[in-house]
Amino acid sequence: MSDSANIAVVRRLYESKGDPAVAEEIMAPDIVWDITPGFPGGGVYHGFDSVVNDFFGPLFGRFDAFFPVGEEFYADGDHVTALGHYEGATKTGTNVQVRFIHLWTVHDGKLARLRQAADSLVVDRALGG
Repeated sequence: MSDSANIAVVRRLYESKGDPAVAEEIMAPDIVWDITPGFPGGGVYHGFDSVVNDFFGPLFGRFDAFFPVGEEFYADGDHVTALGHYEGATKTGTNVQVRFIHLWTVHDGKLARLRQAADSLVVDRALGG
């Protein structure tokens, strides 16, 4: 796959604003989802079902809205770096914007791995931590 095709797959996830049908279509069933310690649900998740149920389930229980906005994308072979921010609104009505960097691995047109780094302190404060 070309660098631009890999970027297109990553962009599609962000442009969907968390649409579960899009996520299921473009994420590999055995995706590895590595979230920064200290971020809500921080840890490593293995497989699409674990990402949906064990990471996003609890996260969406704390937010009315939470989605990534990709701003810059860079590719090198199977790896895509995305810089951007999360937009969110907590269940208590606090709005939050949090910068992130996502390092993606793309295999055969599917998202195979995410390594995330984000400003956990901003999220913690928005959630009343």
